[in-house]
Amino acid sequence: MLEFYTNPMSRGQIARWALEEVGQPYEEHIIAYGPEMKSEPYLAINPMGKVPAIRHQGKVVTECPAIISYLAETFPEAGLLPDADDRADYIRWLFFTAGPFEQAVTTKALGWEPSAEQSAMAGFGHFDLVMKVVDELLSSRDYVCGDRFTAADIYRGSQILFGITMGSIPKLDSFKAYAARMAARPASQKAKARDDELIAAQQAANS
Repeated sequence: MLEFYTNPMSRGQIARWALEEVGQPYEEHIIAYGPEMKSEPYLAINPMGKVPAIRHQGKVVTECPAIISYLAETFPEAGLLPDADDRADYIRWLFFTAGPFEQAVTTKALGWEPSAEQSAMAGFGHFDLVMKVVDELLSSRDYVCGDRFTAADIYRGSQILFGITMGSIPKLDSFKAYAARMAARPASQKAKARDDELIAAQQAANS
């Protein structure tokens, strides 16, 4: 049995989508922000005191791209791995999303952007460059690996969907079209419905 540690208002939404895509049963553990997330029992799962995390066959996996990759490789019957010819694109853009894309969006959200000199040192260069690269990619293909959905689209899709919703990335035509394809996936809809249900319950309990 897979064990899933999450909070609905977190990047756990990304991992839940991946879990729904592989279609394996999992046990859900909702970890509250604050003392519970920093408690000794949970720190034994993830010493960073953050969610999401999964535990499977006695091993713990943290960090969304790692969780997605682990699930895709552990359950290949789900069809989330790329074809041999697309493996380079799969690895390249999965890590690009985890690295330059997330760094660019996060630093801008925190109110810091590198100067022209600093951009030469920063791995992501600068925000506009990252958005341009992703726009060019998604304008030329439907998915990260061409015409077929893979696990890399779970991570890229989550970032695009979240960014458009929160206004942290520009609403470019290629981004909106890609987001619509991602949101239409049954596993994405099932995962979102569960997290929305949990968020509503938390809000009701706090009101």
